[in-house]
Amino acid sequence: MTVDVWLPIPPDDIEGLPEGPDYLFWDGGEDFPADPADCAFYVVPYMKSSETGVRPLPAMGSVEVVQTLSAGVDHVQPGLKYLRPGVRLCNARGVHEASTGELALTLILASLRGVPDFVRAQDKGEWLGGFRPALADRSVLIVGYGSIGSAIEDRLTPFELARVARVARSARTTARGPVHPLAELPALLPDADVVVLSTPLDGTTRHLVDAGFLARMKDGALLVNVARGPVVDTEALLAELQSGRITAALDVTDPEPLPRGHPLWQAPGVLISPHVGGPTSAFMPRAKRLIADQLGRFVNREPLRNVILTTGPTG
Repeated sequence: MTVDVWLPIPPDDIEGLPEGPDYLFWDGGEDFPADPADCAFYVVPYMKSSETGVRPLPAMGSVEVVQTLSAGVDHVQPGLKYLRPGVRLCNARGVHEASTGELALTLILASLRGVPDFVRAQDKGEWLGGFRPALADRSVLIVGYGSIGSAIEDRLTPFELARVARVARSARTTARGPVHPLAELPALLPDADVVVLSTPLDGTTRHLVDAGFLARMKDGALLVNVARGPVVDTEALLAELQSGRITAALDVTDPEPLPRGHPLWQAPGVLISPHVGGPTSAFMPRAKRLIADQLGRFVNREPLRNVILTTGPTG
């Protein structure tokens, strides 16, 4: 029996799709392209709300694979309870490393070298000189050392850093050096000039960056968040920013989008980008390659890549 595959990219735009399935285009519009009950492989629309991505799941009684085009899967997890046991949830490892690594480096350099101040001065026709910190000789701590954390270090390597410390859920050794477990994070924070967050959002990382975490950061340190907004306790961060003790560069916020008039917009020492770590020209070719590869594996009954979890009896 032919099965349906829902894609958020027009099928004719994706090279290498295997023959067999019926490919249907759905990018989150009001009308579904077909009966969700016939969908076997669902690629979740990218950069749409959680409500949009989850909306067809309760009716997808035959789905076998849910594939996100984001590194995080937190926006899809509320809908997993509707799925039968055995459904595989896959993320987009390999798609966002280049773009997110670039943005993390951009935010670090822009913040340290005072680029936002230069832009504001240019708007007023002012020549704003002065002494600024360099990235060279700084200590960087990467919290969340998966594929994106590793890609961030790739881009930091040429900048003559004093050292890089790495933190993940559990300890391991890499070619570049040790990865420390989360339990050692409090001891590592006081030595870091720059703390980069690239960890997934789940129950263990929500508000990981709380008042205690921030208090352990050294005076003058920079916090960079390219993970998820709720990894940081916004109220605790605001208190530190308003004191002037640390600075921050945030690609993600909590709440998000950040509402007009929110105090974070005007907090001193903060640079905010509107969640643009992933959506760049690097996204589409990598997303298409991932989709074609995963569907080739699906049709040929080969092991899928990037399986985050498989639903159990309760989803």
